[in-house]
Amino acid sequence: MASQTFPGDPTLRSTAEAMDREDPLASFRERFFHADPDQCYLDGNSLGKLPLATIDAVSGFLTQEWGTLLVGGWSQWIDQAQTAGDLLARAILGTGPGQTLVCDTTSVNFYQLAVAAVTARPGRKTVIMDSANFPTDRYIIQGICERLGLTLITLDTDDSGAPGSLPIGVEHERVTADALAPFLSDDVALVTLQAINYRAGSRPELAAISQAVKDVGALMLWDCSHAGGAIALDFDAAGIDLAVGCTYKYGNSGPGSPAWLFVRKELQEELNVPIQGWFAQRDQFVMGPEFEKATDMRAFQIASPSIIGIRGVETSYSMIEEAGIKAIEHKASLGTELMIALVDAWLTPLGASLGTPREASHRGGHIIIHHPEAAAIAHGLREISNVIPDYREPDAIRLAISPLPTSFAEVWDGFDRLRRLMETGEYRTLKPSESRVT
Repeated sequence: MASQTFPGDPTLRSTAEAMDREDPLASFRERFFHADPDQCYLDGNSLGKLPLATIDAVSGFLTQEWGTLLVGGWSQWIDQAQTAGDLLARAILGTGPGQTLVCDTTSVNFYQLAVAAVTARPGRKTVIMDSANFPTDRYIIQGICERLGLTLITLDTDDSGAPGSLPIGVEHERVTADALAPFLSDDVALVTLQAINYRAGSRPELAAISQAVKDVGALMLWDCSHAGGAIALDFDAAGIDLAVGCTYKYGNSGPGSPAWLFVRKELQEELNVPIQGWFAQRDQFVMGPEFEKATDMRAFQIASPSIIGIRGVETSYSMIEEAGIKAIEHKASLGTELMIALVDAWLTPLGASLGTPREASHRGGHIIIHHPEAAAIAHGLREISNVIPDYREPDAIRLAISPLPTSFAEVWDGFDRLRRLMETGEYRTLKPSESRVT
């Protein structure tokens, strides 16, 4: 059962072990903190593992910077959102400096850029998103459209329906330029989609969609939270102008670590964000009576960045830059290919079905499997099998390979335990989880 992808039968652990021996990124696993060596952590698409270097970086910041320099430290911290942004842009975005900030949260950054985009197209009254978009993005867009009197089109990519819902023919929630085309017009101000869908793990046509939106004079805003650090985004080659993302998933920067936003240089003068903070003031420390927008990327920053959080970002994205995003994407492709092979061999006969595209270029670093008892199975994986996945409504178990801290053998072991759990049905003996977090 060997193939061009696998050095042997993927249902044998020895195949995963051989893949690890051939993996050029295998040594990076040793740079992460693994509290339980027996645990299979397949949820790095939700929260990445702790890099060992981050412990020293944060500890050093506390004593050598904050504790020692006190307020004098701001002379070297003041532009950290921009320098960290340039590092992140080099490491994962495929674009140059002066266009990315590491600051605030993904939600705040998304709101800032979405409002800036629609107000930059004052004669246009339509905004397009999709029903499978991340909930925060959908809720923010709904609120913006309500407050500004805009028409919302929600492409019903998952049959869930939503405000302004319209049917669209797609598979695995994956939007293509051809499928989007009938909805585009000269009344569209903004289109926003995910670079990797948070649930299905599908990857839309970033370059083709970006160009199609640009062709009708609208602005395109990508949420890259489930893509950054898993795939090569190639912003310059794909013609991406506006984007946001988090750093705590495949970025391994820690829970609540600061997010990022990207604005291409050609748009920085044109766009005006709704929250005009003092960091965006042209002469910041003059503290004058009226707002005068900065002339560079700082115009999109609201306030003081989290310096302690940025230390985690700098550590993790330096590691990602060293590993190389192309190599990371290749490992994510192999890891998800292994998952799909094991779904086919082991889980489909047990009532599961794949909810993620099979073509590698159409997916990111995670897959989902559908099952009527998905919530109970995911709970059983955590409580019985020592495997960490997550569950997503209505019937999906989400499983990821985070290419730097995760080995192929860990993926194989996790799926082997999942198979055994489903075969025995032992998960049915557990009481339902009372945690709000799934």
